[in-house]
Amino acid sequence: MFEGLFQPTHLIIILVIVLIIFGPGKLPELGGSIGKAIRGFKKAMNEPEKPEEETKKIEK
Repeated sequence: MFEGLFQPTHLIIILVIVLIIFGPGKLPELGGSIGKAIRGFKKAMNEPEKPEEETKKIEK
């Protein structure tokens, strides 16, 4: 189904579409926010889970 999705020509077409939609000025901001989201996700995955009692205290 997705075997040809990551061919170089497809990636170039996707990049051109993204440039048209967001414009070259917004791309650094967009990349930075995606990077922050990925770092936050990795950090949350590496942290141990808090017991339910602690989360209930924090929510109140």
